[in-house]
Amino acid sequence: MTSEHEAASDRVFDRLVALLDRNGATYEVIEHEPEGRTDVVSRLRGNALSQAAKCVVTRVKVTKKTSHYVLAVVPGDRRVDLGRIRELWEAKHVSFVEQETAERLSGSVSGSIVPFSFDPAALELVVDPALLEHPRMFFNAGELHLSLSLDTGDYVKAASPRVERIAEEAAA
Repeated sequence: MTSEHEAASDRVFDRLVALLDRNGATYEVIEHEPEGRTDVVSRLRGNALSQAAKCVVTRVKVTKKTSHYVLAVVPGDRRVDLGRIRELWEAKHVSFVEQETAERLSGSVSGSIVPFSFDPAALELVVDPALLEHPRMFFNAGELHLSLSLDTGDYVKAASPRVERIAEEAAA
């Protein structure tokens, strides 16, 4: 019997592969030990941390009563700059969401959130351009034991992300 999270992540993986296939994307599925931490899974996959897509769901409060969610995607060796997101959306406040909300909006278990939004009205996608400088990018594919290596140009074509500088150097 599969848990609700496993069923959701299966759907995300299937939807993701179907989307990439429809767009003629070049990708490779990589199986590895279950892991959601970007630095550890990058070592398992053998990719540079700067090629890993770190995906973080944020809540953007535009006014006291109006907020929406943004999926911020940055290179694995950096962190999301909440102040920059606040500036871009001219928001009063930006914060990370709790795990339950991130999983509900992304359809994935925390640590396996994909850099795609299957419902842009509910979860807006923004990607830092530093991640797109590499020919290939790597990310967990909706499951903690599966990752994708994806041609970066094909990612941009399939995901149609908003591209903005939203990353800051990670603390040493």
